[in-house]
Amino acid sequence: MPLFEKTLSSETIYQGKIVNLRLDQVELPNGRRTAREVVEHDGAVAVVPVTDRNEIIMVRQYRHPAGRELLEVPAGKIERGEDPALCAGRELREETGFTAGEMKLLFSFYTTPGFTTEKMHLYLARELTYRGDHPDEDEFIRLQFLPLEVALEMADRGEICDAKSIIGILAAKREMEPK
Repeated sequence: MPLFEKTLSSETIYQGKIVNLRLDQVELPNGRRTAREVVEHDGAVAVVPVTDRNEIIMVRQYRHPAGRELLEVPAGKIERGEDPALCAGRELREETGFTAGEMKLLFSFYTTPGFTTEKMHLYLARELTYRGDHPDEDEFIRLQFLPLEVALEMADRGEICDAKSIIGILAAKREMEPK
């Protein structure tokens, strides 16, 4: 039996600034029918900026859905039609004030494929130069410079608890290990 769901109908329930919500009626591989709620998202980038001292530049900000401050790697939404690499550079500059001489795509992944179309592109940024920050008017951010090993320990203790940051820290460690 093929693992495929045929979309029978699709209805947009909500259109927002960041996401849309769609309700799809689908036919399952066994012929039964069910509904799927889909959060449409244009995609995002996350950047792991690593200084020449092997410190990761992280941002601390309040996240309303989590109800608390989180320590995260810089990240942001891709504007419709925007190149992910350009978005990564823009978000790095806006959130940290740094630009990167080297921006390497590590990989891309679906953040939560059970209910959203959001695909995130993870970059490693090196050769950093401070140019001055330009945060969005609704962003209130504090920077924190963490040695890579400290960031790993904080993730192990649950002090860094968002998925993109944990993935980014682990990917940066793998990328920076001697080959």
